[in-house]
Amino acid sequence: MKIAVIDAQGGGLGKVIVERIKQKLPRAEVIALGTNVIATNAMLKAGADKAATGENAIVFSVRDVDAIIGGIGIVAANSMMGEISPKIAEAISSSYAVKVLIPIGKCHMFIPGSDSYTIHELIDMGISHITQCLSNSQKGSE
Repeated sequence: MKIAVIDAQGGGLGKVIVERIKQKLPRAEVIALGTNVIATNAMLKAGADKAATGENAIVFSVRDVDAIIGGIGIVAANSMMGEISPKIAEAISSSYAVKVLIPIGKCHMFIPGSDSYTIHELIDMGISHITQCLSNSQKGSE
């Protein structure tokens, strides 16, 4: 199971996501994809198995993963202070991977109801969804 964690800016959200995935799915291959080296390094330090940085690395890598997880801004062109390029947003949106978008309010987007949960609860719900989707797809291929 390959899971891409995508983050920008300081990589704080991605760091927490990587840590949680490694706790809950220790056999998963976690690929840290940062828009900048600071975000990528934060996710590597958190335990990601592989890492790459920049627009081309993200666009290329999301084609070959089972799941993608990150803040909701990863599918919005020019979000995260412009670090999510239109090419990145399109590549993620077009990927066949299961996509889990953590609803954080830093990208001028608000999802009603999401404010009832802590960021850790939202991440745990996202990881649970990935686990469920991927186990269902593996059952269908047997």
